[in-house]
Amino acid sequence: MSGPAVEITLLGRSFRVACDKGEEPALRSAAAYLDEKMREIREQGKVIGIERIAIMAALNIAHEFLSFGGAGQVAQREKIIELTRLVDSALTEQDTLF
Repeated sequence: MSGPAVEITLLGRSFRVACDKGEEPALRSAAAYLDEKMREIREQGKVIGIERIAIMAALNIAHEFLSFGGAGQVAQREKIIELTRLVDSALTEQDTLF
């Protein structure tokens, strides 16, 4: 059951994301990490456009994740998949605003 929408900010743009009760701190942490990675890519100046920056950040994060491996990899992978679904849902909702 989803709780109230949580507002996150990526590259200065606000997005509202549905979040299960009790998962807000994890979502905010993931959003802060993604924002940091997106800012790093934007500062390099090689990628233009928020969607392309987001894709490059996602690829970098996925690479980092897969490089760690270990016993907790499956559980972490499932959590990342769920967070990806949340972000996809939020971005889909934002598309109707612009």
